[in-house]
Amino acid sequence: MIEAIGLTKRFGDITAVDHINARIREGNVFGLIGTNGAGKSTFLRMAAGILKPDEGQIQIDGADVFENAALKASFFYISDEQFFLSNATPEDMAAFYSCVYTKFDKKRFSKLLGAFELAKDRKINTFSKGMKKQLSVILGICSNTSYIFCDETFDGLDPVMRQTVKSLFANDMEERNLTPIIASHNLRELEDICDHVGLLHKGGILLSKDLDDMKLNIHKVQCVLLPGCEPEDLAGLAIIGTEKRGSLLTLTIRGAKEEITAVLQSYHPVFFEMLPLSLEEIFISETEVAGYDIKKLVL
Repeated sequence: MIEAIGLTKRFGDITAVDHINARIREGNVFGLIGTNGAGKSTFLRMAAGILKPDEGQIQIDGADVFENAALKASFFYISDEQFFLSNATPEDMAAFYSCVYTKFDKKRFSKLLGAFELAKDRKINTFSKGMKKQLSVILGICSNTSYIFCDETFDGLDPVMRQTVKSLFANDMEERNLTPIIASHNLRELEDICDHVGLLHKGGILLSKDLDDMKLNIHKVQCVLLPGCEPEDLAGLAIIGTEKRGSLLTLTIRGAKEEITAVLQSYHPVFFEMLPLSLEEIFISETEVAGYDIKKLVL
């Protein structure tokens, strides 16, 4: 488990991370969402032991990360701008990481290089941005660490490659309980992979919740009410969003599905159905209640 307690980092007069408290459970995908400058990269660099917190602490499996060489063998960090040895080839990087990570799987590395159509003896400095990202993911997966930190890892990958990388993560989560922590400015990229999402804004976590919990507590309903009945007449419903097109209403309602259904049925609507909510819609609903416009934050 990774736990941040009062985690704070300043650069001069700028507070990049401001007293963050977060807990990341093993075997889950934690998505860290926020605009550029929200503090995502700084958080990951402190989690990776690259930066020392000014206040608070961040621990992995109960131990402080900074200057803990043994603990750093438990995670692989993929930065937004990956670093490779000068004039190195993929084969060279595999040899390098084999010295750092004792469980590095060279056989799987060669297999994945072939699957991604990356030449093992080609100079990495001739790779495109997307190819470098693919190589970083392959190196990270084959290092067989418990955690993998990804800073804008999907940026630069085409849609097919994004799904391929997500499939790799899902496979290793199932087989060896891998825990990916993925930072991104794009909410939609993480919708189909994350178990828990934290929204980072101005250095602090604005919202941090399990997706399943959020989906169980917020629902979207399309309905046609009886003539003369308006949304404000629906007593017993916690309506947090209303959209009307002709007689068709789209309501975003907070509460349990069974309770919402029972209340709506008591008003004998002409028609109603529950619709699935996207991660974007859930976050819009949650942040609007808190007085924020998520569209200005991450979309």
